[in-house]
Amino acid sequence: MAAAQQLTISLPDWINEVVDWQKTYADDDEKMALAVELSKQNVLRGTGGPFGSAIFACDSGKLLSVGVNRVMPMHNSAAHGEMVAIMLAGQQLQSFSLNADGVKRELFTSCEPCAMCLGGTLWSGVKRLVCAATADDARAIGFDEGPVDSSSYQYLADAGIEVVRLVQRDEANAVLQHYATGGGEIYNG
Repeated sequence: MAAAQQLTISLPDWINEVVDWQKTYADDDEKMALAVELSKQNVLRGTGGPFGSAIFACDSGKLLSVGVNRVMPMHNSAAHGEMVAIMLAGQQLQSFSLNADGVKRELFTSCEPCAMCLGGTLWSGVKRLVCAATADDARAIGFDEGPVDSSSYQYLADAGIEVVRLVQRDEANAVLQHYATGGGEIYNG
């Protein structure tokens, strides 16, 4: 068997049914509602795990990219919602840094990021991270979020990334609970 020479990361076909790419998102609640809805639809449609993310321009509220967890359908442990959104945003901008064009951007995610996604957030160039459900909520249903603690978030703050937590936590945690009670696979438990 020859080694794989190419990798493609893709969103599920339903994304354009859920995402209004022309909408201007006015505030944190509207932006987070999109991230949570993405996580919910990903579970309901059976296209991945219970996590969704979206990246916006801080000043205009313009949506740049979205991501949903694609770990199982893509057989790729790095295809977390945040990482997919970051990768697609970079491709859209044709840059490895999401602030290379001078626009400050923010990442909204339906759950506090795991260790990998926190690293991706740091390196992505976003200037703001907004989270819904907590890492403890994810751990409570069996996900292992890795070595994330208060110093992880302090590191982001020291690097100039504002962190906001608990925006629509109850709604996002309900998606996690639905995934767990529906028999959703805990792929790293």
